[in-house]
Amino acid sequence: MMTFSKQLEKMRTQDGFIAALDQSGGSTPKALKAYGINESDYNNDEQMYDLVHAMRSRIITSPVFTSDRIIGAILFENTLDREIEGKPTSQYLWEEKGVVPFFKSR
Repeated sequence: MMTFSKQLEKMRTQDGFIAALDQSGGSTPKALKAYGINESDYNNDEQMYDLVHAMRSRIITSPVFTSDRIIGAILFENTLDREIEGKPTSQYLWEEKGVVPFFKSR
């Protein structure tokens, strides 16, 4: 079965949560602050996005982030342009975690 068909079937048939990992530039400072990182800990948007990607990567690679409970993850464009353990984020989510990636567009 092709990847898209497998992902669609998972969403149709499996119970679980959809993880909202889609902070944009406007909500990222608040998300980082809740994670213990203050605005004074970075100097520009690039550093801010690096920090939030590191945060997301730790969440996604955690042993408790599994497809047993999480069936999908909403991702911001900046996250799609990055990698986790050498793979594009969306590919890592599907191939390593069995979690269907979703792209948030505005």
